[in-house]
Amino acid sequence: TTGRANACFNNISGIKTMYITDDALGTVTYDATDTDVITAFSGTVVFFKFDLKGNSNTFTETITKDVSSGTLFFAQSLSVQLPKLTKEMHKELKLICYNSPRVVIEDYNGNLLILGLLNACDVTGGTIVSGGGRGDFSGYTLTLTAEEKTPANFLDDTIVTTGASVSATQDTP
Repeated sequence: TTGRANACFNNISGIKTMYITDDALGTVTYDATDTDVITAFSGTVVFFKFDLKGNSNTFTETITKDVSSGTLFFAQSLSVQLPKLTKEMHKELKLICYNSPRVVIEDYNGNLLILGLLNACDVTGGTIVSGGGRGDFSGYTLTLTAEEKTPANFLDDTIVTTGASVSATQDTP
């Protein structure tokens, strides 16, 4: 409906941070002029922050449309690596796996996207790994997926920074 010019070369790939919540979001408020941007949740939401590093953290959203059945949905998939095995993270991992959270990701361009807005996410895979070589990965990998009626919505940055409570990242030396 508007077209698109070539994008500038000021974009960088990668996911910087993941925020997870099991809280009910309440009523979702959308930006009046851009309904792809969420500006507020009416519920009391606590996000748990996970800092991410490296090139192995990816988000993919696949559009699936079946003309014969008249269906359309957006399959969201997030794969993350969480380095270092700890007893604290073992407990967190179990809680994440047993629940169906909503996940907000922040990319290196400052974009915030919410996965599983209506239907929540599920952990559909992952590993607990201790590599064989000294430089091999040791930690956790997780794959979270969701299927939604619309693409992952952008969030106004105030939702996570000021509009909700954010629990500090675990600091394990």
